[in-house]
Amino acid sequence: MDEILSFRDVTKEFRSGRQAITALDGLSFSLARGRITGLVGPDGAGKTTLMRLAAGLLMPGRGEVWTLGRDTRIASRDVQARIGYMPQRFGLYEDLTVQENLDLYADLQGLAREVRKTRYDELLRLTALGPFGAREAGRLSGGMKQKLGLACALLRVPELLLLDEPTVGVDPISRRELWAIIAGLRADGISVLISTAYMDEAERCDDLLLLHHGRLLAEGTPQSFIVPLTGRCFAGHGTLLSRRALQQELQARETVLEAWIETEAVRVLLIANAKPPEIADVVWEEREPRFADAFADRLGAGRGAGPVRRQAGVAARGRGAVPAGDVVLSVQGLNRVFGSFHAVKDVSFSVRRGEIFGLLGANGAGKSTTFRMLCGLLPASSGTLRVAGQDLRSAPAEARRNIGYVAQKFSLYVNLSVDQNLAFFAAAYGLSGARKRERLAWAEAEFELGPYRGMNAGDLPLGFKQRLALAVALLHEPAILFLDEPTSGVDPLARGEFWQRINQYSAAGTTVLVTTHFMDEAEYCDNLALMSLGEVLAAGAPRDIRAKAANAALPAPSMEEAFIALIEQSEARIRRAA
Repeated sequence: MDEILSFRDVTKEFRSGRQAITALDGLSFSLARGRITGLVGPDGAGKTTLMRLAAGLLMPGRGEVWTLGRDTRIASRDVQARIGYMPQRFGLYEDLTVQENLDLYADLQGLAREVRKTRYDELLRLTALGPFGAREAGRLSGGMKQKLGLACALLRVPELLLLDEPTVGVDPISRRELWAIIAGLRADGISVLISTAYMDEAERCDDLLLLHHGRLLAEGTPQSFIVPLTGRCFAGHGTLLSRRALQQELQARETVLEAWIETEAVRVLLIANAKPPEIADVVWEEREPRFADAFADRLGAGRGAGPVRRQAGVAARGRGAVPAGDVVLSVQGLNRVFGSFHAVKDVSFSVRRGEIFGLLGANGAGKSTTFRMLCGLLPASSGTLRVAGQDLRSAPAEARRNIGYVAQKFSLYVNLSVDQNLAFFAAAYGLSGARKRERLAWAEAEFELGPYRGMNAGDLPLGFKQRLALAVALLHEPAILFLDEPTSGVDPLARGEFWQRINQYSAAGTTVLVTTHFMDEAEYCDNLALMSLGEVLAAGAPRDIRAKAANAALPAPSMEEAFIALIEQSEARIRRAA
């Protein structure tokens, strides 16, 4: 059999109250054996539903799903015995050690005891987790947890491995290590279907399926998507406008489908047969197309200049960047100790009004602990923290009134509607009367939440969960906005829209502090602090971080290349690369 997976006119619906939601709509495709197939699409496209149907965990409402040559409606148990499946939230037991998790999943999968030792050794070597067998899963870094989840999914050598966004929330080094493992599985003859929000990962696949609204929008090799865009991608360099201001200006142009900040330039994807816009002082160079361009072309075409894009153009023409203002956040000698473990060591930096400040680091570097202390969610062991002039350690309530916070994991009330969440948090922030009504109306209009007002927050597509979380954080017009990996798992177009909004708020004077594992997002920041082993390894503007990693072999590194080079140099003694 050449086909490893086949969908034949598959439709799947779910019910939310009285409303029927079509997750997949007449979907048909087939996958060849021995290849890595990427599954991409915007939030709510049906990727996770497709994965669960392929694994025999869901049954189609109409049509047929054939996995490993078996109809999943009548042979789901046989299918599940021959595949590996790693969902987005793989169920590791955090109070159990690495070895105990492997033992548990070996029991659940019925792995024969006489082959376990050999298989354990192979997987621990493959994932570089051998030295950590006695460590509790809850004490592993994010990347190590993902590798442990992958090891558990591979205990029985599968014919087909299903990976649902395995690199979400994982730093660039761990992403590279996971992909080295995946490439090795293909070399061993294992077929892989992987969904991803990273466009560079999509380019590493042999084949791609692009879903939209539950339908197959396009399929083919990455090059079949990329090559037709030759002659439509350019990068603009200028000195009169900042990169963010130039990007916003370009986003509002009718001939520009999408614009991204790219090191010292702004990259654009133009509509067919268009020329780069003429802007004073901007010099254009043609760029080779990539899959991110193809994704924007297929899904952004016809989007036009919506509210966010039009406002971005007005902001760029009206003011550009806000001049450097007063210090809004001051951190001096910050430390955090957990028992004998020194998680954050003597961290110091300051952030000014209207600045976008990025906090970067590998999983386990201490940036999340630092972030929680800055937000007032975790007390510092020592050091000084001042937010908008208030000492966060001695006057936490007053300081927190100046803070808006968007958590990495969706933390609003999932069983309350959009309207109910907004009303609850408005009251919690002390808004009432006309002011409350004004801000609620603003949130609905600004984030285009009208069609979802009555829907429970837990049922929203991921992109709209992100919008709602940001709307709640901004209701009380805080002086500083904390964003903890706010775009983790969000599709590229939704990420682009999110950053257009952040640019606007920064230009209006809101200070933003953000953590992210997307290194292209780090380029949107005015300044960065790169953390390693609890300390600030490098600090400065994005160009300063890139310059610190430059050498003869890599004279002009990208931010991702700089991140990997600097972190590996700092952590060479403790990192165990696969």
